[in-house]
Amino acid sequence: MSNGIFCIKVYGCQMNAYDGDRLRCAMTGLGWTESSDALDSDAVIFVTCSIRDKAEQKVISELGRFRPLWEKNRRPKVALIGCMAQRTGAELARKFPWVRVVAGPRHLGTVPSLVAESMSGGVFLRLDSDQAEREDLECVPMPKDNPHKAYITIANGCDQFCSYCIVPYVRGRFASRSSKSVLDEANRLVNRGVQEITLIGQNVNSYGRDFAGADENYRFANLLGEVSAIKGLKRLRFTTSHPVDFSDDILEVMSSRPNICPAVNLPVQSGSDKVLREMNRKYTKAEYMAAVKKIRAALPESSITTDLIVGFPGESPEEFEESVSLIEETRFDLVHTAAYSPREGTPAAKRDDQIPGAERAERLAVINEIQSRISSEINRELLGRVMEVMFDEAAPKGEGLLQGRTVTDKVVLVKAPREMTGRFRTVKITGTGPWCLDGELL
Repeated sequence: MSNGIFCIKVYGCQMNAYDGDRLRCAMTGLGWTESSDALDSDAVIFVTCSIRDKAEQKVISELGRFRPLWEKNRRPKVALIGCMAQRTGAELARKFPWVRVVAGPRHLGTVPSLVAESMSGGVFLRLDSDQAEREDLECVPMPKDNPHKAYITIANGCDQFCSYCIVPYVRGRFASRSSKSVLDEANRLVNRGVQEITLIGQNVNSYGRDFAGADENYRFANLLGEVSAIKGLKRLRFTTSHPVDFSDDILEVMSSRPNICPAVNLPVQSGSDKVLREMNRKYTKAEYMAAVKKIRAALPESSITTDLIVGFPGESPEEFEESVSLIEETRFDLVHTAAYSPREGTPAAKRDDQIPGAERAERLAVINEIQSRISSEINRELLGRVMEVMFDEAAPKGEGLLQGRTVTDKVVLVKAPREMTGRFRTVKITGTGPWCLDGELL
């Protein structure tokens, strides 16, 4: 059996969503038919995440659901792909015999053919070392949910080695895609009707630092400028940035190109210099604050979001209060918060001064309450403003509501027909809250 019915289940980051779209493109290109029902499929592909234990537990729980079907008719065959596959895939294949294909992030290109081969029997593992040649999937995907927005991964892996992070161990060392490959993909997407592209990577600002020869001076700012120049591209975003690599030339390009969205995610992770050192973040609080000041000076209408971890091993109450102080002082538009989650194999997980789970949860609740107030105050200032919104999809709650985003990445809910998905419309803001805005069409 060379093809059949397949289902893709994606967990974790936007890079995984991008990989899921590429796998969907490749599988349908080989004659497979996609289904949304995993239990009624011949093959199920899990694109997995290992950033936090909770993400892995979701996948393990899902895998357990296939036991009755497997024992009855040896279906479906399961492919485990991505970070979790690299970390624990071989072990899970032994535990769940329906897991027939295991492939780490460096071997995405092997997955479609291996899934086809698994239909005839056999278990296939692709978990080579970081030195192995990358086997990528050359397929320009069309996004499934909104054909007007797309992601493009511009680099894989990471060289920062933050002490709490599993990414360098499961995705490998940092490697930039060629600018030609990225630009070709962006042009093809725009020609197909995509109006908004987001360039993604573990640290997009490091793009090009691994280039040699004629391209050795080509950096992220160059790529940003070339992609933004594509005719027909209305919006360009990027994520995620590392404070160490957010350079002046990036701001120069952003301020000179109106279709580059003035929205920056700049993860701080802690407001304590001691904790930042132990996290191996390579900057101080003062240096971080200087970067924020520079962004706001160059892009006065920009929104800045961040990522923050509470309960890192050894974080004292006073050091946690330094994070609270940073949040109060900086007044981010949004903070993606998380309680520290130990990841096996990282330096932080080996420490004997772990913060108890209940205390981590308590600190998380405190920081979330403070940020909710700040976000509400910032958004309240937008009441009555007229803004351009691109509509993404039906709102998760509220009949007849569409969800869209402003150029500064604010979520806006508007009563509008589904046919308006993918369109740009002028909206007046009529209501505000901490996480989204309400609006009406003009």
